[in-house]
Amino acid sequence: MQQKNQDVHFAYLLFLSLVAGLGGFLFGYDTAVVSGTNQQVALRFGLDEMQLGWYVGCALVGSIGGVAVAGELGDRFGRKRTMLFAAVIFCLSAVGCALSSDFTTLVLSRILVGVGIGVISIVSPLYISEIAVDRYRGSLVSLYQLGITFGIVAAYGVNHLLLGVAERGMATMSAAGTPTLFEQLFYVESWRAMLGFCALPAILFFGVLFLIPESPRWLLLRERTGDADRVLRCIYAHPEEADSQRATILQLLEETRRMEEGKWSYLMRPAVLKLVAVGSAIAILGQFMGVNAVLYYGPSIFEQSGLSGGDSLFYQVLVGMVNLLTTVIALFIIDRVGRKQLVYWGVSGMIIGLLAIAYYFHYGQAQGVSSLFLLIGFLFYIFCCAISICAVVFVLLSEMFPLRVRGLAMSIAGFALWIGTYLIGQLTPWMLKHLTPEGTFLLFAGMCLPYLLIMWRWVPETTGRSLEEIERNNV
Repeated sequence: MQQKNQDVHFAYLLFLSLVAGLGGFLFGYDTAVVSGTNQQVALRFGLDEMQLGWYVGCALVGSIGGVAVAGELGDRFGRKRTMLFAAVIFCLSAVGCALSSDFTTLVLSRILVGVGIGVISIVSPLYISEIAVDRYRGSLVSLYQLGITFGIVAAYGVNHLLLGVAERGMATMSAAGTPTLFEQLFYVESWRAMLGFCALPAILFFGVLFLIPESPRWLLLRERTGDADRVLRCIYAHPEEADSQRATILQLLEETRRMEEGKWSYLMRPAVLKLVAVGSAIAILGQFMGVNAVLYYGPSIFEQSGLSGGDSLFYQVLVGMVNLLTTVIALFIIDRVGRKQLVYWGVSGMIIGLLAIAYYFHYGQAQGVSSLFLLIGFLFYIFCCAISICAVVFVLLSEMFPLRVRGLAMSIAGFALWIGTYLIGQLTPWMLKHLTPEGTFLLFAGMCLPYLLIMWRWVPETTGRSLEEIERNNV
């Protein structure tokens, strides 16, 4: 489909998207930081396998709650104010994790950070999608995913750095006397500093949000036409283009309002309900294809291959770097190649990577295959995942639903996503023990097949089309 020639202030659009994308950084950091704290926390509080799974999974329970209210908050109070709310939650939870005195307090703090993750996972990509023009929308929404991957890399890097600081600090500490607060946070229990670091970017995120406007589509939905006009004229280079965009949005809103249906009644229309079901299916299935098991438990998986703790964290940093660099590539090609084509090629590659990892754990260790083979398998898998489902899922979910119920529909799909994420976080330790690593990764490979089928059969192609055009064609 031909792209529309819209003259826009691209630098301004990029700035708005980068600010909202900082929410993705907080999401990524707080999601991945647990991978470097698992063993320390388990030793500190004497956790068994299921308790360790709860430590990882409790944040995902909070995420489920956050997603459940994110759409309603975004629709009622606006996308910007909801992001401000999430920033406060991130900051409070980081402090709570760092200073927690017992396992219950730590879990409650992690549940709170999960609420922030759930809220931001809906509202940030939703905001970017609604301020973006169609020919740049895929790339701009992908900045949110780039923020996630950058946050993941930052978490791995901070974990690796703080582990080194702790080892050097413990060597210089006096055996006598009570550790100072600094020594307790950075030397004796460095997991506290790892979890608490998120407070710094959360404060930054809160501050820069005051520099961006509300979504013009939400403003028009709330009949604040004057405010929406000011935002649209900052986005589009020509006033007539801004006026045309406003008229298109208002026309579609008027058409849906004439139906005289409430939000839930409109959501239950067959065409809309089908979109929500499809969005929820790709959201939950994507979690059972292994990416979050790698992000949460990567160091533990590497240690099972015989690597030391330090080498495992270093390997995990490499995984994060490939994830980040591949997301940058996806950002530049998603609006050229198309959402669905990226998924077809990427998920096919994921299957190959997962089979290679399973092969290593089944045959490689016994045959003396180098752990480098395992690393290459992981890196190839992450490359294929980052350039396909990771880059595409939030873009699609922010595009495929009608404006009238976009926040609510994204919450439902996001709820499904976080249910899947919670189950993976909770069950991965059990699967690694009882299914063995090779069985676990074979299961992940098998789950790629129904994902491909749904994407091919029922997901609409949204590349190069305006949100209003997508809505008219699919509802």
